Amino acid sequence: MRIVVTNCNTTQEMTAEIVRGARSAAGQGTTVTGLTPAWGPESAEGWLDSYLSAAAVLDTLRTHDGPPYDAVVMAGFGEHGREGVRELVDVPVVDITEAAAHLACLLGRRYGVVTTLERSRGQIEDSLELAGVGRNCAVVAGTGLGVLDLGDTDRTQAAFLAAAERARDAGAEVLVLGCAGMTGLQRAVGEKLGLPVVDGVAAAVKLAEALVTMGLRTSRAGSLAKPVPKRRTWGAGRD
Repeated sequence: MRIVVTNCNTTQEMTAEIVRGARSAAGQGTTVTGLTPAWGPESAEGWLDSYLSAAAVLDTLRTHDGPPYDAVVMAGFGEHGREGVRELVDVPVVDITEAAAHLACLLGRRYGVVTTLERSRGQIEDSLELAGVGRNCAVVAGTGLGVLDLGDTDRTQAAFLAAAERARDAGAEVLVLGCAGMTGLQRAVGEKLGLPVVDGVAAAVKLAEALVTMGLRTSRAGSLAKPVPKRRTWGAGRD
């Protein structure tokens, strides 16, 4: 089985980190390949970045000329584009946001998301509502760290723990890592918190494997039907 993991930004180092987390979660016989958009924001933090990222990810998958893949994992927490990708490709598409939230709902009555900047809260809340799991979210708590700041492990862990405590106080029984760049953090902080911590990248990989194994694909009977045939201009020289 071959799974493609799409980073939502152009930072190659983050793609490499996401791929490491995805491979550690993948089962035997599953190959994980990371894709980094050639254009777009270096980190996705806000509505403008998110919409640019969505178009860039769609373009990356549209022009991908590598080996065929069996599923797509979209590694952008709360980012746009998942419905468009589901229209575009003929394999299961799993977004880390809804994957993490759905698994969190199996582990406790309410979950909390610990993310990067506070400005991302509304966007994440909207994404969870659209996925049908918003009512189970107790809180989205920001760490105050930007996406590109997550490389400082000690500072990231300290900020995560402080935000996680706020989420627990707000009623969260399970925690969700609210950024693909936080992949791997659950191992370092899970025991300290006394709560289950769900990593969206790992959750999405396991769900993608399950969908492929079960022979399930995106329904074409309605809103996610294949795009209407027409001329689409993707940028200079990219028709």
